[in-house]
Amino acid sequence: MAGSLLFILFIALFIVLLPVLALVSVLMNDFPSGEKLIWVLVILFLPILGSILY
Repeated sequence: MAGSLLFILFIALFIVLLPVLALVSVLMNDFPSGEKLIWVLVILFLPILGSILY
C-alpha cells in the first residue's frame, strides 16, 4: 500500500513540477518575443504535452 502511495505522489509531483520548470526555462531563454509567447501559451494550455515538446 505504501509503495503505491509513493508512486502516486511521485507522479503528482512530476505533473506539477514539469510545467513549472518548463515555464521558467522559456522565460529565462532568449527567444524572440513572439516565440516566447507561443511557448508560454502552449505550456499553459497543454501543460504535460507542451512541457515535453519544449
